[in-house]
Amino acid sequence: MEFEIKYITPDIKLSEFKDDKYKTEFAFPYHMLVWLIAGEARILQGDMTYRFTAGDIFLIPKNQIATVLILPKDGQNHRSVSMHLTPERLKDFYDDNPPVAASLLPQKMLSFGKHPLLESCLASLIPYFEVQGAFPENIALLKIIEAISILRLVTPNIDSILANFEEPGKIALIEFMEQHFMYNLPLEKFGYLTGRSLSTFNRDFRKAFHTTPQKWLLQKRLELAHYQLKESNKRPVEVYLEVGFEDLSHFSFAFKKHFGYSPADLAKKQ
Repeated sequence: MEFEIKYITPDIKLSEFKDDKYKTEFAFPYHMLVWLIAGEARILQGDMTYRFTAGDIFLIPKNQIATVLILPKDGQNHRSVSMHLTPERLKDFYDDNPPVAASLLPQKMLSFGKHPLLESCLASLIPYFEVQGAFPENIALLKIIEAISILRLVTPNIDSILANFEEPGKIALIEFMEQHFMYNLPLEKFGYLTGRSLSTFNRDFRKAFHTTPQKWLLQKRLELAHYQLKESNKRPVEVYLEVGFEDLSHFSFAFKKHFGYSPADLAKKQ
């Protein structure tokens, strides 16, 4: 994959992906505000699929597991500006601007379409990516404050998301893992999202599933791949990324070791 990322601060970046397709999983520790300049992004979260094209602006809430598929569109590479709304920045903002008590918004993607105020805020960052030298911290802070202020103006109740600084609480492990096993995340991240340290996660996992996380995740992903190949008539190249593998050859090796025949052999039988 060929890509270029330019930072003007650690929290503001311009990204361009120059490949046919790029897929990854994420669960960011901060909210991310994204303006898609060109190309296409598809974000899968649970049973929901969000599709964004050039000009769209959206907010990815923190600590939400999702899969993102980045694609070129209309002959143009995927290109976007992203702003990280970190807990530290948001706490500083809300110290001076107390949150408004409001009903809770669901923790899911928020789409703002081509909102002119947000577009103006994010588009004004483009020239700074070409400036040599360090980006002035005071300007970066002003742009982030501007973005937060616009979000509060255009989205009632968004304080329930942006001003929520609670860490993930300890939740039921079996239900969570059954819903999220296909996401290729480090075990430390699975532990954090279930309210556990890595050692506690490993201990609780063994108690709940009577095996290690690594063995259970591998088996679940292979079983899902087998189902998709057999019942949905998908090809191996269409399946391996969806079930949490990063490499097709590794997927094929693990599949054959587990089932006794390769994914290609199973596909030929359909």
